[in-house]
Amino acid sequence: MDKRMNQLEETVAHLTRTVDELSEVAARQDREITRLTARVESLMRAEAERIADTGGTIPLADQRPPHW
Repeated sequence: MDKRMNQLEETVAHLTRTVDELSEVAARQDREITRLTARVESLMRAEAERIADTGGTIPLADQRPPHW
């Protein structure tokens, strides 16, 4: 009975550690997703401003030459 109790306690300890590690991973991923979402929003605003500044036309450097 004592051996069985030790095995159960060991299993619970491993499971607790695994849950803690997964919780840390999920928290880190949440922070990274939040950071990347803010970055994408910033890039989208910058691109919208760039398009508004150019009047919605394609910049000359990005246009195809007339012979294409």
